[in-house]
Amino acid sequence: MQKTLLLVDGSSYLYRAFHALPDMRNAEGAPTGALYGIINMLRRLRNDYPASYIACIFDAKGKTFRDDLYAEYKATRKSMPEDLSKQVEPIHAAVRALGWPILMVEGIEADDVIGTLAVQASACGLKTIVSTGDKDMAQLVNEQVTLVNTMSNETLDRTAVIEKFGVPPERIVDYLSLIGDTVDNVPGVEKVGPKTAVKWLTQYDSLDGVMSNADKIGGVVGENLRKALPWLPQARVLVTVKTDCDLSAHMKSILESLQVQPQDNAALKELFTRYNFRTWLREIDSAANAAAAPAVAAADGAAGDAAQGGLFGNDEAPAAEYEIILTTAQLEHWLGVINAATLTAVDTETTSLIPLQAQLVGISLCCDSSKACYIPVAHHYQDAPEQLSRELVLATLKPWLEDDSKRKVGQNMKYDSHIFANHGVQLRGIEHDTLLESYVFESHRTHDMDSLAMRHLNRKTISYAEVCGKGASQIGFDQVEIERATAYAAEDADITLALHHAMWPQIEHDAKLRYIYEKIEVPTAVVLQKIERNGVLIDSDLLGKQSHELGKRMLEIEQQAYELAGQPFNLNSPKQLGEILFEKLQLPVVKKTPSGGPSTDEEVLQKLAEDYPLPKILLDYRGLAKLKSTYTDKLPKMVDADTGRVHTNYAQAVAVTGRLASNEPNLQNIPVRTAEGRRIREAFVAAPGCVLVSADYSQIELRIMAHISEDANMLKAFADGEDIHRATAAEIFGVALHEVSSEQRRYAKVINFGLIYGMSAFGLAGNLGVERSAAQMYIDKYFQRFSGVKQFMDNTRQEAKANGYVETVFGRRLWLPEINSPNGPRRQGAERAAINAPMQGTAADLIKLAMIAVQGWLEQAGMQSKMIMQVHDELVLEVPQAELPVVREKLPELMKNVAQLKVPLLAEVGIGKNWEEAH
Repeated sequence: MQKTLLLVDGSSYLYRAFHALPDMRNAEGAPTGALYGIINMLRRLRNDYPASYIACIFDAKGKTFRDDLYAEYKATRKSMPEDLSKQVEPIHAAVRALGWPILMVEGIEADDVIGTLAVQASACGLKTIVSTGDKDMAQLVNEQVTLVNTMSNETLDRTAVIEKFGVPPERIVDYLSLIGDTVDNVPGVEKVGPKTAVKWLTQYDSLDGVMSNADKIGGVVGENLRKALPWLPQARVLVTVKTDCDLSAHMKSILESLQVQPQDNAALKELFTRYNFRTWLREIDSAANAAAAPAVAAADGAAGDAAQGGLFGNDEAPAAEYEIILTTAQLEHWLGVINAATLTAVDTETTSLIPLQAQLVGISLCCDSSKACYIPVAHHYQDAPEQLSRELVLATLKPWLEDDSKRKVGQNMKYDSHIFANHGVQLRGIEHDTLLESYVFESHRTHDMDSLAMRHLNRKTISYAEVCGKGASQIGFDQVEIERATAYAAEDADITLALHHAMWPQIEHDAKLRYIYEKIEVPTAVVLQKIERNGVLIDSDLLGKQSHELGKRMLEIEQQAYELAGQPFNLNSPKQLGEILFEKLQLPVVKKTPSGGPSTDEEVLQKLAEDYPLPKILLDYRGLAKLKSTYTDKLPKMVDADTGRVHTNYAQAVAVTGRLASNEPNLQNIPVRTAEGRRIREAFVAAPGCVLVSADYSQIELRIMAHISEDANMLKAFADGEDIHRATAAEIFGVALHEVSSEQRRYAKVINFGLIYGMSAFGLAGNLGVERSAAQMYIDKYFQRFSGVKQFMDNTRQEAKANGYVETVFGRRLWLPEINSPNGPRRQGAERAAINAPMQGTAADLIKLAMIAVQGWLEQAGMQSKMIMQVHDELVLEVPQAELPVVREKLPELMKNVAQLKVPLLAEVGIGKNWEEAH
């Protein structure tokens, strides 16, 4: 194979890593984000692009020939941020420790060093891969040189350059000369963008051709081109990457100077320790970063070679005993083990990730570190050993599985509960769930088992892809050889138990976190499993009619769009839409896409819709298209054939605020502000003889704000049972309650909700349709009358900056990694989140406590009524007509009494034959 030179544009990645990553700091408060990003990128590059020769190139200090040629070159660049400059030295040290030679040549830019090395590499018969995010480098691409951008996963060969820029690599210099380079402050031709430059170069072949035909080009751009003619030759020199620099003083040759160097683990260990990169530090300390599968003990020799322990990894994996259960004697032995254990890890392997459709393939159990078993019940492949039947295994284990006193732990036990329920077993005794332990302890991080194992145990687990393959060649778990399945499945149970022992002490001794975990999250998972199994009845015929009507309305809107555009076009094509809006109709460009073209996203259309009719029509079309594809077309296909209902999945460990996420289908995103959206709710119906009852917390976040801020005026308004928006309007506008107009109340409502979401005067002005000064006046008046709210907001920001998190009323910890970021917009976003998170988080806690209370009452009272949905601050129940009077009375009482706040909680109840009617 042809050998490769891998070059990294360190100067390009330095800034990109700094701005792309959150504000990361070590224990001493030193910034580490750029350092982490560069190290991560270099490690990934070495894996993805094996090369014999490598180098990382940085800009050196001092002037270059371009500064002498053009005094304004790079003049608009700001000085390096202090938090980045502090990381430059450790970055260089880390790059060298990873085995990368570094080149910094005084008087020569990094781009020119890279260009020269690429040419020299070709002369040596080497291929060159340049890792960069700089578009200027596309001019270097040829048969021997390829660009890769690890931050966008983009690879540019000759074909890709043409697709991306519209011109081949040998015309990139001409292209850049025409459009200019704002990053380096190199002017191009005024008003000439990528499309015009490509058009000219296609027509006249080159920059010289464009210049010689300048008199043929009309309009304003033609005039601008003719004005720029004296400048363009100089622009071409500035944007051309030099490929003939003298590097002899800094290196002998590529073959001698840029060979891969051995990794300096001692230096890396010191760096990883100093900057708190614990996972990487554990990799070095343990030398087990590619952990092997442990030995598998086979029944009667059936496991074959797997028992030798060489299935997946190296010889340094921790010794473990994983037993395959193939006989009744083994099963009885393990039944005795788990009956005697104080805590047992349980995990299931299945045929599907869809809980209500998945069938059991095997069960793994673990009660003791590194000792686990796997019970295969449905592996089907040629020469598969005889397995115990699923019915026998479940019948044997059912008393233990359904015993509340037999304590169990798992990773996402809600899923396993569904699997057992699919086979008539009601899993009880769920004491712990490592998914929820991680979520409560570190909500801002990832909670999958592979990540948890590396983070807390420094163990690389066997991945599902290693066992089942990827893509088109992936097989089902029931086709995996039992020995391989055992190594994977038994490890899951083993790792789960180990993770619990690692994380539980962090929660057990923290009273607030323990309350959130034991009293809210674990019981909520049990309730959610019941809600998901209950499902909601769907009127598919009604949805079919709605889909047809939406389609007709979309066709009408399409015709209106054609008339406004003056021609037919594809409303779903961003390219055609851009041509219509910005070339034919000459609408102002609001923002550009990463490739430089005008954006036509929803934010842009909303802005343009304020002044132009076509964008408004397009927004209406997109809204209807989304309703049709996401709901009216899709929902009938998601109805379970056995139940006739739709069964959503509630993801519990996603939102840092504690909110639940509904998916497949997403019941939380059905729009309620449009008539079409509300009509979709009409298709969520009650079963015969039943009605739907909806109970929704009223103004819950504002009530929580009153409780937390202890603002006297707000507390009084809620205590007196006043309309909080009317009361706010009375305070802000200085009028009596009965004198508040509907417009004043609307303003107050926007202000109330806007401020708890951290809205600025600019944002409020946009929402109210008033001048910014007027919006600021409203905010000032609001804080004068509700000074407790202002004090709460100020204190919360300070506490968030000091602690890195805020808390809900119940103690849920809401982490804010960007709260001290040097990046202004990110820091401000975190500050807004700090204000709102306690409200959203407490509301999430309250609705979970309400679900637990309601489900507990339904079961204790032996009711036939059942919860079928939880959406935002709302619970929806399907209630037999005979139980309606007691449910209507009891439901709001239960929801009101789940917590005692300084203001009364209020749940409003609605009843109907469908969800919209009940809401």
